[in-house]
Amino acid sequence: MTTENIDLLKRSSYYYDLPEELIAQTPSEKRDGSRLLVLNRESGEVTQGHFSDVLSYFKKGDCLVINDTRVIPARIFGTARGRTGEIETVLLSRVESEEGEVWEALTKPGKKTRIGQIVEYPEGLSGEVIGIREDGVRVIRFTYQGVFLEVLERIGLMPLPPYIKARLEDKNRYQTVYARTNGSAAAPTAGLHFTPELLGELEAKGVEIVRVLLHVGLGTFRPVKEDDILAHKMHSEYIKVTPEAAEAINRTKQNGGRVFAVGTTSVRTLESVTGEDGVVKPFEGHTEIFLYPGKKFHAVDGLITNFHLPESTLIMLVSAFAGYENTMNAYRFAVEERFRFFSFGDAMLIV
Repeated sequence: MTTENIDLLKRSSYYYDLPEELIAQTPSEKRDGSRLLVLNRESGEVTQGHFSDVLSYFKKGDCLVINDTRVIPARIFGTARGRTGEIETVLLSRVESEEGEVWEALTKPGKKTRIGQIVEYPEGLSGEVIGIREDGVRVIRFTYQGVFLEVLERIGLMPLPPYIKARLEDKNRYQTVYARTNGSAAAPTAGLHFTPELLGELEAKGVEIVRVLLHVGLGTFRPVKEDDILAHKMHSEYIKVTPEAAEAINRTKQNGGRVFAVGTTSVRTLESVTGEDGVVKPFEGHTEIFLYPGKKFHAVDGLITNFHLPESTLIMLVSAFAGYENTMNAYRFAVEERFRFFSFGDAMLIV
């Protein structure tokens, strides 16, 4: 396959055929028991094994960058005051406000949640729609008793992607073992494969584990609609890279080590704060970075990721990092070999 007749700025170039039965509905029995596809981005060579094999690809002096965001049980159900029928609400990101808990959210059905509408949820939680964004996202101000996140823990469900139809028996399986900071509407799923034991083995090998933060938000739920991908608007997501994290990554590079990112969220965080000189700077704020073929990477040397939806910004990011032909060939190989796809699926290591 060659890119001669392929326009890499067209959404349709990132389509691939995926049998529905390859979409993983449940997590693997063991976190690190998933399969692993390894792609060499220079040669295009593809090999396969088990996720625990990632250990053999690291050397002393490398660093592993993880996103320690924690998913909140952000899917809640209520009823609109004065109306009949259930309202599903998915909280996306917290809005800085002096008015308490104000969140951007998706609501369904949207026609029942106009400005001024109050939605009542269990345990005395209620929300008033105080704004509607251009893309239909609602801005909701909540009133409640007690601690807001504790209320969500009791009444909320994990906001699983729509392609997962099976019930999640254990909420923790949609949470990384290193999750720390509440705020995500979806899990950074590449991290779901790691166990404390595997992280300990990496550290024992001389690999430094570095934490960064990106709260996964609306972009996870929004497909690319325009065929010209440059017309796609990336939504803003909160990120944080501490001075300690920046120093550790810079030290790794200065000493000749490699920087491995766990997941596209870690990649987007690092590439948002790294200059063309390869120096990572501390930062706290928001990013709308969109990485697609033609974009250069200044921080990341290796990537651990899952298999992503056709025509998504995530497969575009992987194509930018590994090369378009390499990526699409690897995806075809994964389909032929019956790998499991998407959030609860198998993993890919790109070196």
